[in-house]
Amino acid sequence: MENIILNSFEEHIIVANKTKIELQTAIKGACDKINSAIQGGKKIILCGNGGSAADAQHIAAEFTGRFVKERKPLAAIALTTDTSALTAIGNDYGFDKIFERQVEAIAMRGDILIGISTSGNSKNVINAFKKANDIGCMTIALTGNDGGIMSEYCNINIIIPSSITARIQEMHILIGHIFCSYVDNYF
Repeated sequence: MENIILNSFEEHIIVANKTKIELQTAIKGACDKINSAIQGGKKIILCGNGGSAADAQHIAAEFTGRFVKERKPLAAIALTTDTSALTAIGNDYGFDKIFERQVEAIAMRGDILIGISTSGNSKNVINAFKKANDIGCMTIALTGNDGGIMSEYCNINIIIPSSITARIQEMHILIGHIFCSYVDNYF
């Protein structure tokens, strides 16, 4: 049991250090885009499946509520929270369209879509990116492994240097918190 605990911490530290060294420029670029969009009155839209859906909701809540500093609420929404929309769109159009249809309905030029997928191959997130690109949104991916197919459809892909889902997810939420901290510093 101790080995599981110690190994988990060691894996986390290794991936965190590699992420810090290899992805600092990409993370900073994404932070700048997010901050510019918010300053321009645009919104942040997030989506993902499973644990990534929870991360999308968590990050959106940090923007609309507050992260650390008291500030005005910021326009952010996770496309994973409306069960009526998810089930209606899934039933009528298929699961691969659940985020695309919502992006088409609410996204505007200059908004930012953050898609989260540990594999980078989630078809519903890819379809959302395609639609967001058509609209003129900035698209930011949080992925792992080799970045997957999402690399072809996003402006910035922050690819966590790991193939272990848990470690990828840990870095995704850290990066989400970095996004929020960066915006907090502006305010």
